Amino acid sequence: MRFLIIIPAHNEEGNLSFTLDSLQQQSFKDFQTVVVNDGSTDGTAEIIRKYTENDSRFETVNLQKSAHQPGSKVVSAFKNGLKTQNTDEFDIICKFDADIILPGNYLETVGDAFKNNPEYGLVGGLLYVEKDGGWVYEGNSNKHHVRGPMKAYRKESFVQIGGLRETLGWDNIDSILLENLGWKEVVIPELQVKLIKVKGADYTIRPADYYGRYFYFLGLNRFLTYIASSKEAAKSRSVSFFFKIIKAYEACKTAKLELKISKEEQKAINDKRWAMLKKKWLKI
Repeated sequence: MRFLIIIPAHNEEGNLSFTLDSLQQQSFKDFQTVVVNDGSTDGTAEIIRKYTENDSRFETVNLQKSAHQPGSKVVSAFKNGLKTQNTDEFDIICKFDADIILPGNYLETVGDAFKNNPEYGLVGGLLYVEKDGGWVYEGNSNKHHVRGPMKAYRKESFVQIGGLRETLGWDNIDSILLENLGWKEVVIPELQVKLIKVKGADYTIRPADYYGRYFYFLGLNRFLTYIASSKEAAKSRSVSFFFKIIKAYEACKTAKLELKISKEEQKAINDKRWAMLKKKWLKI
């Protein structure tokens, strides 16, 4: 199975070489990598050049500097890289971050998983961060969800969901749409991927405005948004945090900001979240 790997990179001169080195050291060699230099103002372009000049499996796309939009910017860069390639030549499409270190058997193991399990639509490992001199599981999601920095899609499943959406919450939207179409999302826990940018910090803590916008662009209805907001407020031990999330969510609704999902997809997402809620909290 042949891999197409797209890596958006913005000001990653201190991290990118680790990611690209880990790709060169893969036991599986049949891949093509496109590094999308998304308006970097540091030495990222020079780092990329060291690889593109010496390894034909590495290419680059240079984009002009754009405004930062949570969720949408990275997907936009990904799409700019994807459109430079003929996807008919590939079996697996990957979106990787520019600050990860892959274990040497990552591509081989992921490829075997797809090859041996035709129902698999999305496969990945677990994300680890550096803390107190060691590497620990980052714990920002459940262990059955493939995190955004290391997504690998079977091409057929990727095409069926319409690719990635340029919106906050894209890396949860993809999972729900895949499952709705009958594909499986699978995490292989022994594949430990190191996230090198974050060192010891709790980057899981987000401002209330982020959550309000996230729940809106995920397409959640008010009831599910209130439930999800209560959960985040409980984590923060702050009642005011709940009301701030709701305020941000309602502001998005009032402004009628564009969603990147259809009405049918929005229903599928709400149905999935409701099913998860009933299973976890109501034991139904």
